[in-house]
Amino acid sequence: MRIEGKTALVTGGSDGIGLEIARHLKAAGAAVIVVGRDPGRLAAAGAEGFEPIAGDLSSVAGCDALAAALAGRPLDILVNNAGMGAEYDVNAAIDLGEVDRCIFLNLNAPIRLITGLLGGLRARPAAMIVNVTSGLAIAPRAASPVYCATKAGLRSFTMALRAQLKDTPVRVLEALPPVVETRMTEGNTHRKMPASECARQIVAAIAADRHYANIGMTALLNALYTISPPIARRIVLRY
Repeated sequence: MRIEGKTALVTGGSDGIGLEIARHLKAAGAAVIVVGRDPGRLAAAGAEGFEPIAGDLSSVAGCDALAAALAGRPLDILVNNAGMGAEYDVNAAIDLGEVDRCIFLNLNAPIRLITGLLGGLRARPAAMIVNVTSGLAIAPRAASPVYCATKAGLRSFTMALRAQLKDTPVRVLEALPPVVETRMTEGNTHRKMPASECARQIVAAIAADRHYANIGMTALLNALYTISPPIARRIVLRY
C-alpha cells in the first residue's frame, strides 16, 4: 500500500506503540487521527500534527461514539492498537471489573470498530485493517491468562476476517509484537524492544501489503511453534 496521501486512524494512539505507529505513518505522508483517553497526551499528540479524538474504547458507548464521529469521513487505514492487561491469578484476589474491561478493550472493541467502519473502508480504492495482537497470541504466558486469551481471540478473528475480505480492496494485517518498552510493561524485567522500532516494522508491513508482521522475538517464537507447538507452549508458559 502507498501510505502517502492516506488517512489513518490509530486507537491507543497517544502513547506507546500507538503513538510511534502514528509518527511513522505521518512520516510516510499519511494524515493520522489518534484516539486516546488522557487529555494531556492527546494535547501533545495534537501539537505534533495529529488529529486527536478523545475516546474510551472499553465500553460499547465509547466504541459507538467513535464510529459515529467518523461516519462519512474517508478512512484508508484502521489500526486497532488500544489494549490493556488485567491481573488474573486464582491464588490471589481478582478484580472481575478490570478483567471485563480488558476483554472488551482488547477483543470486543476492534470487532465493533471494524463493523462500524468497514463500509467506508470498502469504498476506498485500497484500504487496510491492522490488528495488533501479540506474540502471546501464539502461545500463552501463565502470568497473563486473560490478556493472552484476548490476543489469541483477536488473532483468530483476524484470520477469519482476512478470508472474508479476500476479494475486496480491504487488506488485513496482523501485527504480533514481542515485549515492547511501554507503560504497560514497566514491571516486566525481560529485554524489551523500543516502541519506535516495533512501530517501524508494523508500518513497513503496511507498506508491503503483508498479512503478518512477526516482530522481533515473535518471529523466533512463531518458527518454534511451527516446528513443535508443545515446546513453544512450555517455554512461554514459564516466561
